[in-house]
Amino acid sequence: MVMGVLLVFGSAVYLMVSILLIDHIDNQLKATVDDIVEVTTVSPFGDISLVSFPPLDMTANVYVQIWSRDGRLMASSPNLSQLGESLDSEYLRVSDSVYHETRFQGVHLRVLSTSLKIDDRPIGTLQAAISLDVVDAAREVLVYIMAIATMVAVLLAAFGSWLAVGRALAPLDTITDATEQINRADDLARRIPYDGPKRDEIGSLIEAFNQTLERLETLFTSQQRFLADVSHELRTPLTVIKGNVDLMRRMKSLDEESLTSIDQEAGRLTRLVGGLLLLAQAESGSVSLNMSPVELDTLLLEVFQELKVLAGEKIELHLTEIDQIQVNGDRDRLKQVLLNLVGNAIQYTPQGGDVFLSLGIVAEQARLIIRDTGPGIPAEDLPHIFERFYRAEKSRTRGKTTGFGLGLSIAHWIVEKHGGRIEVDSKDGQGTTFCIWLPLLNAQQEK
Repeated sequence: MVMGVLLVFGSAVYLMVSILLIDHIDNQLKATVDDIVEVTTVSPFGDISLVSFPPLDMTANVYVQIWSRDGRLMASSPNLSQLGESLDSEYLRVSDSVYHETRFQGVHLRVLSTSLKIDDRPIGTLQAAISLDVVDAAREVLVYIMAIATMVAVLLAAFGSWLAVGRALAPLDTITDATEQINRADDLARRIPYDGPKRDEIGSLIEAFNQTLERLETLFTSQQRFLADVSHELRTPLTVIKGNVDLMRRMKSLDEESLTSIDQEAGRLTRLVGGLLLLAQAESGSVSLNMSPVELDTLLLEVFQELKVLAGEKIELHLTEIDQIQVNGDRDRLKQVLLNLVGNAIQYTPQGGDVFLSLGIVAEQARLIIRDTGPGIPAEDLPHIFERFYRAEKSRTRGKTTGFGLGLSIAHWIVEKHGGRIEVDSKDGQGTTFCIWLPLLNAQQEK
């Protein structure tokens, strides 16, 4: 690229210098011709006579010839006194002034041929010439200098580019080495170090690569934890089932208690697989919701009646407020959310506690609140409660009826798909409040 730029620039300089030198010579030739024409006379018979030449000896490289119309040499400058040949025979007969470059006896000349006239009648030709050897020498020197300068500039540019590009691309070697080490060691916790500006191309690339590594590490860790959690959840019911089967085999009789235990654990496995399948389908986008107008107050009353039986005498279930509200949603999925949240509140609230339900309209949105007086959720666990298989074990011990930590993940996904959100507020030892916000049917239709 540098060579191309220098070639274009050098060609422009060469052309400009040549034009300026030739223009200077043309001006000198014209001035000489004008001086000679002023002292040239014509006899009554039309013969050309010359009183005197200008001091041409002062300019040794200026040659002058005056030719008659019939091709006779009438006069010439002192430095051409022995020559009878025309300086430029091609333009010996001209009707106007003509500049032309030619070679005369091996000498490169610039010739100005001018017609001599009387009353617009041509009577002869005046030819003045200057050698272009100095111009040719200047051109050669200029070409030589530009060639040397171009080579030096290209070498310097190549060396500078090699240093600059090498320094700029050096972090890429670091990226390559770090990537190879990560691949060999399977260590996604490593990051690529970079001390340069973070806003340049390399810095942006390394930052993006480190962010990718961070996401991969998070996903890999999540996958490992997911597999460990699934294995743990599967191992317990399978162990119970196998133990009961072995017991009945040794007893060689059916035991009603063992069969009940097997049935319960099989149900747990079915719920686990169903929850995992639902979440997998949700992530792949293959779960479709049957959206239609849903009377949220009727749905809440239905859930209230069903779970009041589950609460029994252990928990007091209260319906503190209810408004007539319609939302656009999947009735079965919304009922699944309510059953899960209210069921959790009943399950984790100690005997003699209370669970409060309320439904109202706030800021053109449906707000459904489930509040319990249970042990609450520790602050460090609150950011993770919607993660699959996550449970705050310090406050919620596992029992036969305990879930797998999938219910809140499923509920969170369902509410989000309905254009709403779930908020949770809890303090350790002071109970937990879940708040579900859903857009009203009228508000969704207006959008």
